[in-house]
Amino acid sequence: MQEMIKGSNVALAALSENAGSVIVSLSWVSPTGEGDADVSVLLLNADGKVRSDGDFYFYNNPVSADGSVQLLGKTPTGSGDEDRISFDLTAVSSEIDRIVVAASRYERGGFGELEDLKLTLADGGGECLLGFAIDDPGTVSAIIFGELYRRGEEWKFRAVGQGYGSGLAGLATDFGVDIDDDAGSEESVHDDLDGGQADAVAPPIAVEQAPSAPQGTPRLVPTPRPPGDETKPVKAARPRTAKKKVTVPRGARKSLAENESWRGARLFPVPALKSDREREQRATSVLLSVMAQVPEFGRRLLAPFGAPAGRMETFTEVSLPHGDTPRRPDGVVRVERAGKLWTALVETKTNGNGVKAEQVQAYVDIAARRGYEAVITLTNDVALEGSPLVEVKIDGRRKHKVAVRHLSWAEVTYQAQMLIRHEGVGDKAHAWLLEELLHYLQHENSGCHGFQNMGSAWVPVRNGIDDETLCQGDPRILEVIESWERLVRQICLSLGGEIGQKVLPVQRAKRGADPKARRALLADQFCLDGRLQAELRIEGAPGILAICADLRTGRLRTSIDIPASEQGYPLTRVKRLVRRLAEAPADLHVETLVEGEAGGPRGTLERLRPEPADLLPKHDGARINGFRLSLLKSMGSSRGNAESGFIRSVDDAVRRFHTNVVVHLDRAEPRRTPTQEGAGAG
Repeated sequence: MQEMIKGSNVALAALSENAGSVIVSLSWVSPTGEGDADVSVLLLNADGKVRSDGDFYFYNNPVSADGSVQLLGKTPTGSGDEDRISFDLTAVSSEIDRIVVAASRYERGGFGELEDLKLTLADGGGECLLGFAIDDPGTVSAIIFGELYRRGEEWKFRAVGQGYGSGLAGLATDFGVDIDDDAGSEESVHDDLDGGQADAVAPPIAVEQAPSAPQGTPRLVPTPRPPGDETKPVKAARPRTAKKKVTVPRGARKSLAENESWRGARLFPVPALKSDREREQRATSVLLSVMAQVPEFGRRLLAPFGAPAGRMETFTEVSLPHGDTPRRPDGVVRVERAGKLWTALVETKTNGNGVKAEQVQAYVDIAARRGYEAVITLTNDVALEGSPLVEVKIDGRRKHKVAVRHLSWAEVTYQAQMLIRHEGVGDKAHAWLLEELLHYLQHENSGCHGFQNMGSAWVPVRNGIDDETLCQGDPRILEVIESWERLVRQICLSLGGEIGQKVLPVQRAKRGADPKARRALLADQFCLDGRLQAELRIEGAPGILAICADLRTGRLRTSIDIPASEQGYPLTRVKRLVRRLAEAPADLHVETLVEGEAGGPRGTLERLRPEPADLLPKHDGARINGFRLSLLKSMGSSRGNAESGFIRSVDDAVRRFHTNVVVHLDRAEPRRTPTQEGAGAG
């Protein structure tokens, strides 16, 4: 990988022959685990300006119509977060001369609060080509990390590292995006543009508070027309908002069946599936067919693997020569773009079965010989950074590189949920296909239920914790730590798909950046205290959701720390909190966090509702920093997914806590409507 310095540039073709499509990743580390940023992309013409506001891509405008730009969203790394963007450079309009890649912070945050800011660029095969680290970002709230630009017929990359104290609004204005400077906050863009289709040119874009985003997070909306100005031409809103997206209602419609024994006909039937082989064949065919028919869905799954945006065809049970015995991968995906083909072999497993290293190795060898780009494994398991599911040898002498990538069924389900429940797809037929796919994936007979087994090490490790015979360095402890991390990541996908918000595991910077070293530290700590712990960052939530599974007591704790209001007397703040929790469970534990003290007053909500003053510190003048809300329950003992299983109990605990506690905290803070915001800005 070539390390860049500020101001340096390099031709992509000089680094890789597979640079027609690239993935740019922006990463950072938050020492507190709570800092974050968001990427944005601007397409510029030869004048250094956007052609229209439609050339500005951000959080809620993530995909270009031609597929040349796709924001892939955040993924956790060993020490922080990584935000990725896929670029199909062969699809970029000839009118575009330069592509700016930037990131911005919100809630008055500065990049100086984050560490290890870095940009990396990988080619279509997944090989990392270059990296650029920003060492001293200062207090700016927006930064241009780098830019892709044309020189004749080739694309080059320049390391920029330029900060903007005026935030994303100032950056966007410099490149011709129409921003209304008097509209309010300028910190970041988190929500979509409002408005429909009109006839002339678009009004200035105002940055305002997004109702669905964290407090202080602005969005772009068209500025309201001034009173008495109805005769003037009105600009059109963003092109992508003119076509309404189709989503499927979450609540089921009333059935026309005569009684409950009637079962609706399904496009993908599952009750007759009996053997693992049948499940694998059916799951592969169902998924690949829907990917080919619903472009939004297919691109969403394949773009992180370097696939271009183009015409997709999928195949199953293809026979490919390999020595004396032909091989039959479960599926093949081919994407055509500008006369070029991108091909991936697919190996599928269901019902908790794992992929075999020798089988994947054979597919990698076949792909390398035939010039294919990727081998994709698809199982119930969740891949971890630094811990591949199978070890594959790559022949360095071969000119053609093959990327080995992994998908879990939980990720497939998450992407389907996000599209049909929250973001929408192009038409009703696509929404119906995704709904049928989702029904299939979630059916008990499909075998596509995600990570469901803590592994063979779970029972002996748990017994060792109970009888205090477990020793540090036991390799089985590390297996349990990896299974726990897989479970946490799957819970993030499951919860995120249900609520339509990003849910990511928090990785504390103090635990180090190396995944293996971090897991080793966690294994040693687990051996000492018998606790499996994790933290989840839920977009829009007022704090970090913590999970603690104490194997010595058999208790599972879910909790969240929320800041105390700065307004009113201490008793007023406590009463306000109790009112916010009016619909929370009576067994919710509430603890006051007092500055300078290890523990403050605490009690169950049932006891505190008539006596909220019991939460006040005992010492006059003590400062209340916040409150810790916790729920406790018994955990399952078995390693699998039975009703009494550990995995089921953790998943249920997180869902219960979010539904019964966190959701009410979100709703309790009234947010001003866009109309009110616009009036306030004037």
